[in-house]
Amino acid sequence: METGLGIQGAAARSGLSAHTLRYYERIGLIHEVHRDVTGHRVYSEADLGWLEFLTKLRQTGMPIADMCRYAELMREGPSTVRARRLMLEAHRERVLACISQLNDDLKTVEAKITMYLEME
Repeated sequence: METGLGIQGAAARSGLSAHTLRYYERIGLIHEVHRDVTGHRVYSEADLGWLEFLTKLRQTGMPIADMCRYAELMREGPSTVRARRLMLEAHRERVLACISQLNDDLKTVEAKITMYLEME
């Protein structure tokens, strides 16, 4: 008996659709997932952990092309640790800039709410 999750289970656990999982595999974001004797994908805990990380990158606005580059560097092994760190540091700076902009935008919304409260 195979251990792990099929594509529907992996989709439910990761929050990604089965279509997205197949797409990620097709473009090389995830390695070719192990298949059971019937040919169905079987996602391991390591696969699910990688999907969780990819989801965080995507949710924080990393372009798919950059995610693919990161995945490629991962597959190349330890010699790419510095390049991976630099990629993540650059991404962190972009995320922090977005957070800063959102905080500024939120201040504008809060000011408008305060104005309406004072008018009531």
